[in-house]
Amino acid sequence: MNRADLPANVCVADDVKLGDNVRLAPFVNLYGCEVGDDTRIGAFVEVQKQASIGKRCKISSHTFICSGVVIEDGVFIGHGVVFINDRHPRAVNGDGSVQNESDWKLEETRIRAGASIGSGAIIMCGVTVGERAMVGAGALVTHDVPAHAVVAGHPARVRRLMLAANGTAEKRGNQNAAD
Repeated sequence: MNRADLPANVCVADDVKLGDNVRLAPFVNLYGCEVGDDTRIGAFVEVQKQASIGKRCKISSHTFICSGVVIEDGVFIGHGVVFINDRHPRAVNGDGSVQNESDWKLEETRIRAGASIGSGAIIMCGVTVGERAMVGAGALVTHDVPAHAVVAGHPARVRRLMLAANGTAEKRGNQNAAD
């Protein structure tokens, strides 16, 4: 993408790697990240440093993608999805000093190719959402999601598996996403 062609009210830092044909809506904030070819990012999205978005993804409005999130190719992210990268967030240390990057542990989160994350979902740090899995709207994902699984709820639990060969669903019951 030619940076001269960016829409009004878009902030793209010089260290961002943008692929070809990336489309950015107004009020997008990108810094220190990578965005692959043919990806679309909606309004009011922030993507932090050390985050990566693959090719042909759609990131809907009001989504927060923090450091340590890796989104592979062909992923759909719904509106208002929040990723978390710190299991024990604090503003200050025990002695009252302000925390800096060396005072906490960033935990990577990976969204595998072709997965879909529903609007309003919260994805905790340290999890992997499997290839072509589907996370229901409003789900709280606290454990890995298997490939081709459909998960929903608080916490997210496997509701069914999508069979890769023909795309039909197989009911699995109410299990934790980690099972």
